[in-house]
Amino acid sequence: MTIAERDIMGGLAKGLAVIETFTAERPRQSIAGVSAASGLDRATARRCLLTLAHHGYADWDGKFFTLTPRVLRLGTACLATMPLPQIVQPVLDDLSDRIGQSSSVSILDGAEIVYVARAAQKKVMSVGLMPGSRLPAHCTSMGRVLLAARPEREVWDLLAAHPPTARTARTRTEPETIIAELAQVRAQGYAIIDQEVEVGLRSLAVPLLDAHGRVIAALNVGVAAIHAEPEQLVALYLGPLQRVQMDLRPMLR
Repeated sequence: MTIAERDIMGGLAKGLAVIETFTAERPRQSIAGVSAASGLDRATARRCLLTLAHHGYADWDGKFFTLTPRVLRLGTACLATMPLPQIVQPVLDDLSDRIGQSSSVSILDGAEIVYVARAAQKKVMSVGLMPGSRLPAHCTSMGRVLLAARPEREVWDLLAAHPPTARTARTRTEPETIIAELAQVRAQGYAIIDQEVEVGLRSLAVPLLDAHGRVIAALNVGVAAIHAEPEQLVALYLGPLQRVQMDLRPMLR
């Protein structure tokens, strides 16, 4: 449904743009930094930040702003209305208990994946992952699976709009290389990442399909690199992931 421009609240849109500038790499920002990251002029960025601080969504020390846990209410409210996390969480818990590794489910949001459920057995990344966490799609196993389900032209446009950046020396950033990798993922039905998102982490992901055969999410297992070589991931974990994939399909609509 098309929404008329006159019905759009510009102030709210600007406030959301300001919130989205805060990331794991930029958790603490000045007005100038938020202005540059959001594309808003300094005066507008300042008003948005002060409004967030006034309502408890940000802290301000006189120079730098940081978001407060109150912002999590926005994401928690969204996740609470989504049936997917409620459906997959018990299955994830069971899977992780059986294989002894952390597993996750995510969806695609533009050029990023968003975690909607997670069962952690061991900490395999330096950052803590939880529902609502985001990572780049181009260098994650779940992101590769989800991108592989999109039309190739759409992926080209996405990579052009959001140029891939390297997180490690192993990260593939050339669009041609990523597109070729996605073709292989599409053909084999799974994706393997070898230390592209973080040194020391390998992961294997499969798509989650709904009852109509549409890819709606991705499921993965993350393993410390010292515990399994890339080629071992398939032998060790593809079977359990595919069983979960089959079990969930009739439940997802």
